[in-house]
Amino acid sequence: MSLSTAELDAIYLTLALAAITTVLLLILGTPLAWWLARQRAQWPALIEAIVAMPLILPPTVLGFYLLLLFAPDTALGRAWEGLTGSQLAFSFSALVIGSVIYSLPFVVQPLQAAFQRVPARLLDTAATLGASPLDQFRSVAAPLCRRSFVTAASLGFAHTVGEFGVVLMIGGNIPGETQVLSIALYDYVESLRFAEAHRLAAGLVVFSLVLLFALYRRDRRDSWRIRA
Repeated sequence: MSLSTAELDAIYLTLALAAITTVLLLILGTPLAWWLARQRAQWPALIEAIVAMPLILPPTVLGFYLLLLFAPDTALGRAWEGLTGSQLAFSFSALVIGSVIYSLPFVVQPLQAAFQRVPARLLDTAATLGASPLDQFRSVAAPLCRRSFVTAASLGFAHTVGEFGVVLMIGGNIPGETQVLSIALYDYVESLRFAEAHRLAAGLVVFSLVLLFALYRRDRRDSWRIRA
């Protein structure tokens, strides 16, 4: 059975959302993870807790407060409409912002853990040779953690593809604009169109399994290489 136009639109929107979100997550999450990994004080634990909140916070709670923040009568909503001429709530841009916040821990935590494993003596040696903190990151930490970047990007992408509660709250169900795959699947189930629902659900299951299998297979291979 061939995919309908609405399903193709949902696939395109989902992939576009996941790709844009992943790029933004790496841009924003990398310096944040590096900063957290380098802090020895206790108060940055509050920042870590805030970043990790989407892991345990119900998605609808986050989506609800983001919806209130994006409303046209708020400062952010008015500023956005003044700049773009369109409202922020129930738009693709809202999905991007919400997805970045919701998937942030899936990128920050793997990178932070990898940065914390970088031997301090290597960074100290680079510093004695005149390397600035940025040079230390680019020449020492980043090359050592390149595999963690792949893991973080993969998890951020996959998590964005599977989002439901947040995107439904702030994006609604607008075909061709905010109807991503998870929303299209929910729409099919509500309409008792189980054949179409099975098709989308099976595709998401296969995607998730293949991605996770690739990541775990790579980690096991690297682990055995280190032991050897």
